[in-house]
Amino acid sequence: MFAGSKPVVVVGSINTDLVAHADRLPLKGETITGNSFHTFQGGKGANQAVAAAKLGAKAIMVGKVGSDSFGAESIRQLTASGVDCTHIAVEPCDSGIAVITVGTGGQNTIVVIPGANAAVTPAFIEANRDVIKTAGMVLAQLEIPMESVLRLGQICHEEDVPLMLDPAPARELPGELLSLCSWITPNETEAQFYARGTADDAHSKSSSAVAAALLKTGTHGVVLKLGELGAYIEQTGGSAFQIPSFKVAAVDSTAAGDTFNGAFAAALSAGRDVEWSGRFGSAAAAISVTRMGAQASMPKADEVMALLSGQSDVKL
Repeated sequence: MFAGSKPVVVVGSINTDLVAHADRLPLKGETITGNSFHTFQGGKGANQAVAAAKLGAKAIMVGKVGSDSFGAESIRQLTASGVDCTHIAVEPCDSGIAVITVGTGGQNTIVVIPGANAAVTPAFIEANRDVIKTAGMVLAQLEIPMESVLRLGQICHEEDVPLMLDPAPARELPGELLSLCSWITPNETEAQFYARGTADDAHSKSSSAVAAALLKTGTHGVVLKLGELGAYIEQTGGSAFQIPSFKVAAVDSTAAGDTFNGAFAAALSAGRDVEWSGRFGSAAAAISVTRMGAQASMPKADEVMALLSGQSDVKL
């Protein structure tokens, strides 16, 4: 369904997640025995590229890995998922790593080491301008240096290419950045962080009030990712949609938001309208939460279309 569409170009992080499970989290200075250990491919950038690629879109990853075994494995698995990795550079350093300890109650501790992601400089972004300007949509997140995200926004503006920013993890943004974005896609917590101080009702539970506050920051479109409540989408000019969720048996919500972003971007790049693209993203995310893991849980297009076909109000 994405044949002939412009590519989705993802500029962002590539990580390896090292996950240890134990009955509880260790106390300060304590050593405990764990139950299991798993290694997963991650990084919000890589996750979103895989989501788009597995759905059949042409997905191009722009980022950096280290010259270690983690970096080589990241490229191997991204390639196996259908992601174009020719714009991933290898730095003479460690790859990005997240060390995660999970207790049986779901509580966790996470230490993220940016590694090669910190070497995604504005100059590197500029060096990849030629591929960026071919995109139907560029996806970005906040796991690379902020000055590099800003330069990406400036290039997208100069080349008239739409930029979708997933503003996570939440952090202070340059005032110029949001005005360069065609879309921002925060979850509920992130939306409240960015909407604060922009309007009296920014902390209202009303999705429309939060979206209106975010639109006042200069961005042209807002997607509020609301988990089991679906999504709320609003653009400058007044068009707004409440995207319902799909009733599924959720087992793991890891990277559901990344799955939504990849699917939403792929559909928009293929010329689908905003509401349909939101439904497509919501369906893809719903399928992903029924499976364990991040990239391993992401669906293919036929699975998403099968779920959408059961919705009488969705025109396929």
